[in-house]
Amino acid sequence: APGLLAPSTNVAQAVADARALAAAAADLDALTAAIAAFDGCPLKTQGATQAVVWRGNPDAPVMIVGEGPGADEDRQGRPFVGKAGRLLDRMIDAAGLTGRVFITNTVFWRPPGNRTPTVEEQAACAPFVERAIQLVKPRFLLLVGGASAKFMLKQDQGILSLRGRWLEWRSSDQALAVPAMPTLHPAFLLRQPAAKKNAWIDMLTLAERLDRPEREP
Repeated sequence: APGLLAPSTNVAQAVADARALAAAAADLDALTAAIAAFDGCPLKTQGATQAVVWRGNPDAPVMIVGEGPGADEDRQGRPFVGKAGRLLDRMIDAAGLTGRVFITNTVFWRPPGNRTPTVEEQAACAPFVERAIQLVKPRFLLLVGGASAKFMLKQDQGILSLRGRWLEWRSSDQALAVPAMPTLHPAFLLRQPAAKKNAWIDMLTLAERLDRPEREP
């Protein structure tokens, strides 16, 4: 039935629209404006008050990609500013990465009730995330939480088996590849404090690789 095809057709159209808007964005300001104007992600009309795009250093060597904004982020218009964000900032600081990170999410509007974003919602936003990676040119990605790691790396394993391993993110045209480290979401760490040790190891592993001399013996 034609009705069954509608959602995927809409997603394909949204992705095509996002790709065109993202490609036209020459810098992060233009990209932020393009995202705010984009109507292809259904989350925009499901109670979110504004697009939440990024915070941090536009020239950062590390890009952190979370899942999606929550209530605090929706209010302030910046990612990772609530309790989980404060924990993330403390870990960034302790690992010596303050001022060296650019923080965004796989979707730019708060999912209702802070639910996990769907793959369709992530797909509609993906061209903008990819464009941000092209503009910031990070050396490494830190993928925070299962929904981010699985979508960005096209993996179906859970975050507990993905975390702490160096994998590779590739752009849709395969032209750009960036080493990526999946790790646990700080919201999960707040609920499961015993897991903090593992997330801390991931953060230190990334910081150590970042500061290693370029020329390996």
